[in-house]
Amino acid sequence: MTCICTPLLHRPEAAGEARRITKEVLARWRVAEEAADSVLLTVSELVTNAVEHAQPPLALGLSRDPGTRRVHIEVSDGGPAASQGAWAAGCAPEEHGRGLTIVGRLTAAHGHRRAPGHATHWADVNAAV
Repeated sequence: MTCICTPLLHRPEAAGEARRITKEVLARWRVAEEAADSVLLTVSELVTNAVEHAQPPLALGLSRDPGTRRVHIEVSDGGPAASQGAWAAGCAPEEHGRGLTIVGRLTAAHGHRRAPGHATHWADVNAAV
């Protein structure tokens, strides 16, 4: 299994940085374009959620299992923040809150693990290579 793990700065630009890193990794792994699009959107949603709703530190993990043809995504953070980020706090309720619904539709499976001071949100995307 091939695995990439990289820390991200806990700021709004982290989603763009995570997409850039992910796009490079998926190209090296020769993941098909449609699957790559699902992986990129999933990464973007999970990182954005971590920036808006969790504390630092923030890290992105990507792995690929050639046997199952899945890309495994993990976004780790410092656990729930005491208050929402500036973007979510400034939005009307109907303007946010759909990220995990999107992740659920794009992925074969997703979930989270929590420990004191730490949370990991993960997702598996079927990917033809």
